[in-house]
Amino acid sequence: MTPAPLPLPVVLLIAAAGVVAGMLNALAGGGSFITFPALLLAGLDPLAANITSTVALFPGQIVTALAGRRLVADVGPLRIRPMFIISVAGGVVGAVLLLHTPPSFFARLVPWLIMFATAVFAWGSFWRKQLHAASSGIPMPVLVGVQTCIAIYGGYFGGGIGLLMLAALTIAGIQVRAAAATKNMLAMAMNASATVLFAFSSLTRWPAATALCAGAISGGLCGSWLIRRLPERVIRAFVVGVGTLLTVWMFVRRGS
Repeated sequence: MTPAPLPLPVVLLIAAAGVVAGMLNALAGGGSFITFPALLLAGLDPLAANITSTVALFPGQIVTALAGRRLVADVGPLRIRPMFIISVAGGVVGAVLLLHTPPSFFARLVPWLIMFATAVFAWGSFWRKQLHAASSGIPMPVLVGVQTCIAIYGGYFGGGIGLLMLAALTIAGIQVRAAAATKNMLAMAMNASATVLFAFSSLTRWPAATALCAGAISGGLCGSWLIRRLPERVIRAFVVGVGTLLTVWMFVRRGS
């Protein structure tokens, strides 16, 4: 069954959400916390909203990853190439799992995924430095296992993957700036594999994805201008607030 065309006001709403998401991703991350509910409000079911959001935000991830490629670092004895391969493979596994998930099951799972992602984002934003100060690093086998799990989760849902990787990489001993560039490259890898699979899925809503992508690119350009003008903690607190409200809304929506 072909989805009904989106009215112009809905397209503009999605594009506006993309602008905000692009700014958040440039400033602090968490743009999917904006795009996902916007697509739900536009009438997409949770599964289609998640897939469409992943596809639409991917071009911005390419730009971000390539812009910081010179800062990408190896993780101790584990070089970036194996990490990249792990991320691609995990993204494929997660995407395949998602495509074989019944929409009704995914709708029940979404509130828990958003709650988990919000908790990770909050921890990574406000308490991660305390843990890093007391940490002596992560053994390589543990790091491989952690990155594999993050990559699978990223292909399946994706919310909070940046903070999950940033936490793991900084605990492993990488400086924050290099860790940020490295996690951007790895996030692009896992989402690239997922996006390729999603692009051929009937669940991708291309009119919504196009509007969202255009808005996200514009928002990313605005975010690059705002990044030195807004306090980072304010942005991160806003993202956590959005995630918390979305979690509550999704639990209430599921129960109604």
